[in-house]
Amino acid sequence: MAKGKGQRLRAQRPGGRPDMMHQIQKLQEEMMHTQEALGDEKVTVTAGGGAVTVVMTGHQRVESITLDPEAVDPTDVEMLQDLITAAVNEAIERSQALAAQRMGALTGGLGGLGDLTGLLG
Repeated sequence: MAKGKGQRLRAQRPGGRPDMMHQIQKLQEEMMHTQEALGDEKVTVTAGGGAVTVVMTGHQRVESITLDPEAVDPTDVEMLQDLITAAVNEAIERSQALAAQRMGALTGGLGGLGDLTGLLG
C-alpha cells in the first residue's frame, strides 16, 4: 500500500518540483543581468606610487592605461614595463574578485543551487 502511494507522488512530479524550475530560471535571468552589468563596473589600480594607472571593467577589459610622464624614463624602460605588468595583473585580479562577489551574491544563499552556476551561464 505504501509502495503505491510513493508511485503516485512520482507521477505527479515527473520533472521535479515546478517551484525549483522557476527558481532556477529566475537565477539564470539574474545572473545574465548581473553579468551584463559587470561591463559597466570598473576597477582602478595604480602601481609605482601612481606612476601607472589601469582602469578595467568587470568583464576584464582594459579601459585605459595612464602613465605619469615622470615615469617615462627612456633609460629605464624595463621598470616602466614592470609597473604596467603589475598594474594590469592587479586590475585583472580585482575585476575577477568583483565578478565573483556580484555572482556569489546571487548564488550564495541558494544552498545546492550554488553548484549549478556553471551550468546556467
